[in-house]
Amino acid sequence: MSSATQTGIHPVRAGEDLTGAPFAFLNGEFHLKVSAKDTAGGICIFDTIRHAPGGPPLHIHHDQDEWFFVTEGTFEVRVGDVTHTLSAGDSILGPQKVPHCFRNTSATGRILIAFIPAGSMEAFFAEGAAQSPLTPAAFADLSARHGMTVAGPPLG
Repeated sequence: MSSATQTGIHPVRAGEDLTGAPFAFLNGEFHLKVSAKDTAGGICIFDTIRHAPGGPPLHIHHDQDEWFFVTEGTFEVRVGDVTHTLSAGDSILGPQKVPHCFRNTSATGRILIAFIPAGSMEAFFAEGAAQSPLTPAAFADLSARHGMTVAGPPLG
């Protein structure tokens, strides 16, 4: 038996969530593809489908990098003081301690988001989805409990 089989690692098919429970948050549908539990906290990856323009406010992760990979549509991604336009196949890193945010500019967009290390991002999204919709103050409070600081408004 391979070690992958022993640890329960298996494919996560297109349109599926690792846990079988995708959720809605902000303007998107989130599918967990790689869990912190399977990587000893090293990374978690979400496939997000954005059904409308928009995105999160400008924020800072104090202990992790956030990597963005556009798979469908067009997104504006701000890292530091520069806003970049990304299309399918493009990616960019939002390093820890550097303010960043993104905005879907398409009718429907899709973006993979990886958190390195994973930190408590899975819990952040689970709590946020359970409380949705969040006021800006509630979003800032939730962010602070999970190692982030809201540093400004969303793009747009």
